Amino acid sequence: MKRSSRLAIAAGTVCAAVVALTSTAAAAPPPTAGAQALAARSAAAFVSSTPAAVFASADEQFVQLSVVSSEGLQYVPFERTYQGLPVIGGDFVVVTDSKGTVRDLSVAQQQMTGKLDTTPKLTAGQATDIARGQLTTVASTDRPVLSVYTLGDTPRLVWDVRVTGTADKRYSIQSVYVDARSGAVLESLEHVMNGTGTSAYNGPNPITVSTTQSGSTFLLRDPAHTTVQAQNASGNATFSGPDDVWGNGNATARETGGLDALFAAETEERMLSQWLGRNSFNGNGGGWPIRIGLNDLNAFYDGSQVQIGHNQQNQWISSLDVVAHELGHGIDDNTPGGISRRGTQEFVADVFGATTEGFANESSQFDPPDFLVGEEINLVGSGPIRNMFNPSALGDPNCFSNSVPNSEVHAAAGPGNHWYYLLVNGSSPTNGQPASPTCNGSTVTGVGLQTAIRIFYNAMLMKTTASGYPRYRVWTLQAAKNLTPGNCANFNAVLAAWNAVSVPAQSGEPTCP
Repeated sequence: MKRSSRLAIAAGTVCAAVVALTSTAAAAPPPTAGAQALAARSAAAFVSSTPAAVFASADEQFVQLSVVSSEGLQYVPFERTYQGLPVIGGDFVVVTDSKGTVRDLSVAQQQMTGKLDTTPKLTAGQATDIARGQLTTVASTDRPVLSVYTLGDTPRLVWDVRVTGTADKRYSIQSVYVDARSGAVLESLEHVMNGTGTSAYNGPNPITVSTTQSGSTFLLRDPAHTTVQAQNASGNATFSGPDDVWGNGNATARETGGLDALFAAETEERMLSQWLGRNSFNGNGGGWPIRIGLNDLNAFYDGSQVQIGHNQQNQWISSLDVVAHELGHGIDDNTPGGISRRGTQEFVADVFGATTEGFANESSQFDPPDFLVGEEINLVGSGPIRNMFNPSALGDPNCFSNSVPNSEVHAAAGPGNHWYYLLVNGSSPTNGQPASPTCNGSTVTGVGLQTAIRIFYNAMLMKTTASGYPRYRVWTLQAAKNLTPGNCANFNAVLAAWNAVSVPAQSGEPTCP
C-alpha cells in the first residue's frame, strides 16, 4: 500500500447491489484538517452501513488511506484485503463534501468475491519462473505476494510477482499477476512509463530557477521540494556549482539539460499549486530526481526517478512538455488507483505535459502551448511524436474503438489526447489554435485550459485500478458536475468531447440536470 493507512473496516455478508449517490453541493470552502477528518469518519460510516455498494464479502476488511482535498470536495480512498490477502482491484474512493455528506462512490471491482479458496497450487518459485518470461532479460525479482485479483470476470487467487529487467530492449519493471492455480498470466502491469520527446530551450534567457545553497555551493535542487532535483545520471549526483549560474545554452551539455529539467519541474509545480491546490507531484510536497544521461532516444518515469535521454543529435530531451509528461506519470501513480490502465496512461501524462506548456505560455521561439508533443527538436527526424488536435496526422487514432485499450500505449493515447484538446479549445477555436476534426461530425465548444485540467484532476481523484477510457468518461462527467453544481455548461462540454471521440455512453453515468 502506497499511503499511510487510517482505518480498517470489517465487512459483513451482504447482497451485491449498486447504490447511486446524488446530492446538491454548497459553495466550496477551502480544505481544512477538520474537513478531512470529518470526511474520513463519514466515509468509514458509509462503508460500514452500506457494504453492498462496494461489493463487500464476509472475509474482507477495508483499509482507509489518506484523504485528498480538492475544491471543497474530499476524496477518501480505500484498499481491501480478503482473509488478510491484498486484493488487486478491490480499491474504491468515497467522495464527500465539506459537511461530510457522501456525494459519490467510485468502485473498481464489480462483483463480490464470495468464498474463494486461498490455497495456491503453484509455489511462489513456480510463479516467479512464469513471471520472468514476461521480460526479455531479468535483473531481479521481488518476493511474490499471494493476492486476490478481482479485475477480471471472476475473482482469482494470484501470485503478484514484481520483475525488473528489460522488455523490447528497454528498462522494465512489471507486476505480473500469475493465476495461483492454473499458472496463467492474468495481467502484466508496467511501472516504467516510457515517453519520447525532444530537448528545447526555454526562455527568454536567462531563465530563473529556484536552487539550494549549501555552504559555498549551489545545487540544482528545489528548496521548497527538496526531492525534486536535477542530477547527472553518471553517479546520480545533483548538479552543483559555486556561482548559481547554470548551463551554456548547448542542449548537448548535461548541466543545460538539468537546468531545463528543473525549470520544467518547478513550472509544473506552480501549475499544480495555483490551479489545482496540489502540493507538488506526490501530493505531500515531494517528487523525484530528474537524471540527465540516459543512453537512449527516450525518457521514463519508474516510481523512484525520471530519466532523460537524448535525440539523434545527442541533445538531452529535457523540454518543458517532455519533463512535465514524465512527472505527470508520477502524479498519476500518486493518485487513487495508481498508474492508469487499459491504454490511458500516456494520454494522462500528455495532459499534464500540454497543461504545463499552456501554463508557462512561452512565445513561439521557445516552447509555446501548441498541443504537439516533443515538437521543438526532431527526436528521430520526423518532427513531433504526437498531435493532440489531430492524432491521425502522426498515425494514431483520433477515435476510440475496442482495439484501442490493447494497442501500443503511446498510440492508444490518441483518443484521450483528442478529447482533452476538444475540451480545452473546442473543434473550431478562436484563440489561435488549429481546428480539430470530430469523429461524429459534431461541433464542440471548449471550456479553456484551467477549467479543463481542474475537471480532469478531480476525475483522477476518483480513479481506481479499473481505469480505462469508459471509466474516465464517467469520472470526468461526475467531476464537472461536482465542480459546478447547478450549472451544466462544463458537464455538457465534457460529454460532447467524449462523444466527439467515440467513447460510448456508460450504464449509470451521471446526467445533468
